[in-house]
Amino acid sequence: MDILLSICAFILAILGIAGCIVPVLPGTILSYGGLLCSYFTSYSQMGAAAIWIWLAVCIAVSVADYFLPAWMTKRFGGSRAGSIGATIGIFVGFFAGPVGIILGPFVGAVIGELVNDRSDFAKALVVGFGSFLSFFVGTGIKLIVAVGILVHIVADTWPALCNWLTGLF
Repeated sequence: MDILLSICAFILAILGIAGCIVPVLPGTILSYGGLLCSYFTSYSQMGAAAIWIWLAVCIAVSVADYFLPAWMTKRFGGSRAGSIGATIGIFVGFFAGPVGIILGPFVGAVIGELVNDRSDFAKALVVGFGSFLSFFVGTGIKLIVAVGILVHIVADTWPALCNWLTGLF
C-alpha cells in the first residue's frame, strides 16, 4: 500500500505543477492531495502541523487567485466597474475553456472600464493589462506552492525510496 500511496503522491504533485500552468486543473489542490498520500504512508516523518500549514497555504493561494484580478485592476487605475468586470470575466472565462480563463479577466476589465467611461479606451486597455498581468502573478504563486509541496514530498519519501532502490539492485 505504501508503494501505491507514494506513486500517487508523485503523480498528484506533478499533475499539480501542470495544473498551475493549465488553467483547467486545480494545481495546488492536486499537489495537496499528493502531500496527503505521502503523509499516510507508514514511513512518513511528516507532522500534522505541516499538513495543516500546507492546507492553509493552498486555501490562501486559491482564494487569492480569484481576487487577484480585481485587485490588480484597481492597482492599474481601474474603477469599481473594471474590478467587477474582471471578476465576472474570470467566471465567464472558466466556461470558455483555457483561452477564456486566460483572457476572461482582461476582457471583463476592459468591458467594465468602457461601461464606466466610454471615452477612455486607452485607460481601459491599461486596466485590462493589469488584470491580465494578475493571471501571470497568480500562476507564479501557485507554481511556487506546488513545487514546494513536491519538494516536501520528495524529502519525506527519499529515505524509503533509497532503501527500496538499494534492495532492488
